[in-house]
Amino acid sequence: MGAGKRQIVLLMTDSTRQDMVSCYGNPDMRTPCLDALAERGVRYQNAYSCQPVCGPARSALFTGIYPHSNGSFGNCIALGANVKTIGQRLSDNGIRTAYVGKWHLDGGDYFGLGVCPEGWDPEYWYDMRNYLEELTEEERVASRQYETCRKGVEADFTFGYRCTQRAIDFLEKHGEEDFFLTVSLDEPHQPMLCPEPYASMFDGYEFPKSPNVWDTLEGKPQYQQIWAGRNRETDRDAVKIRVSGFLGCNSFADAQLGRVMESISKYAPDALVIYTSDHGDALESHCLYAKGPVMYNEIARVPLLIAGPGVPQGVVDEHPVSHINLPAMVMEYMGLPVPKCFEGKSLLEEVYHPEVRTNEYVVTEFTRYEIDHDGFGGIQMMRAIFDGRYKLAVHLLDLVDEFYDQEQDPYEMKNLIWDESCDQEKVRLHQLLLDWMNLTRDPFRGYQWKFRPWRKNLENPTWDCDGYTRQRENEEYEPRQLDYSTGLPMKEAVRHK
Repeated sequence: MGAGKRQIVLLMTDSTRQDMVSCYGNPDMRTPCLDALAERGVRYQNAYSCQPVCGPARSALFTGIYPHSNGSFGNCIALGANVKTIGQRLSDNGIRTAYVGKWHLDGGDYFGLGVCPEGWDPEYWYDMRNYLEELTEEERVASRQYETCRKGVEADFTFGYRCTQRAIDFLEKHGEEDFFLTVSLDEPHQPMLCPEPYASMFDGYEFPKSPNVWDTLEGKPQYQQIWAGRNRETDRDAVKIRVSGFLGCNSFADAQLGRVMESISKYAPDALVIYTSDHGDALESHCLYAKGPVMYNEIARVPLLIAGPGVPQGVVDEHPVSHINLPAMVMEYMGLPVPKCFEGKSLLEEVYHPEVRTNEYVVTEFTRYEIDHDGFGGIQMMRAIFDGRYKLAVHLLDLVDEFYDQEQDPYEMKNLIWDESCDQEKVRLHQLLLDWMNLTRDPFRGYQWKFRPWRKNLENPTWDCDGYTRQRENEEYEPRQLDYSTGLPMKEAVRHK
């Protein structure tokens, strides 16, 4: 920790894949502010979202428990009533907390309800509904249209600018206090609204094609082939990835976060600064678009940068890490106990000592994209695990699962799920995944996850499945759970005997 103060600023953008940040290897991307943050801290090469969808990704990031545990396993599904955010936990311990920007966890529509949740400072709360309510009807419509960029929009009209302006005000007024500040931009997500020079910065630019643009999904799950649609039939050599608005808005978001970082340097120079995104975007990789139920790197892997006093500078960390590690890290950094219900280990030791490996593996899940409509395939049950080399994805509603060796196949082109020479590693990861589903009490678990067509030599399934009790660990906000058989306080969360 720096200089006795307990200060953290978490910066977020939406839909930013790793190679949209220049320090991750694409020099054409214009993200000087985030690149500077990477130079004075640690860049994580294998950081993963807990679920590559806006709301569920944030639900894990701000509660410390996976989407299937906290209840927000799809957009527009609110957190469970007894689920506490890190804002509540910190403010209850005397730490000022402020959340500015996209929230997506209150069960409302895309824009939110405009109401500050418990634990966050209402003076600085500002979600997308609050933004829209500041605008006239004509301005509201204009704020949702990309064409507005071409009419000369000003920076101060955008959601991103108004968010960062509030964050700057917070830092000016509270820079001497202990605090946790989140700045969560909607940019560069559609409608990709931004002023010049960003609006035309990438006109005519062609985003580089990686080898997996030529992956037409043979031997892969049927749902992915349906998702790809006619893309699989196109001449992949002729594909041009031209997303000038997306990339321009990405650079605009970088500039807005740069404004906040300037204020951090001025008013809270000892703060720990974290940057990440909720998920990536396929951009034609594997013939896919947007995001969805996959653990492909373009979609599920996210940028993660951490810098601050004592953090090694200019370091690249290759270990697998996850958003689920960050809430526990925040609690530890603030000098508070990590709650028993948190489902990820703290990343703090690895931040200061990158040779330390926190996770044996990381897990990404998917249940559905959104509750209000069946876009993105409706329900698509996926649980996937990555150990730094091997990646296994189990798709409950599909006959084909996936297994990749990223050392030999970094672009995840060849599905090895039927390759018997990989059976040992497949079974090892599969068992770790099943154990994780039990330990986190995944409500969607069942024998079907275990009895997959490629998995051999298993005993017949039983109705009791793995027999875990109903009880699980909880903590100070609730009384100890009671054992179902005795009605007495549970001693430990164990399998039913």
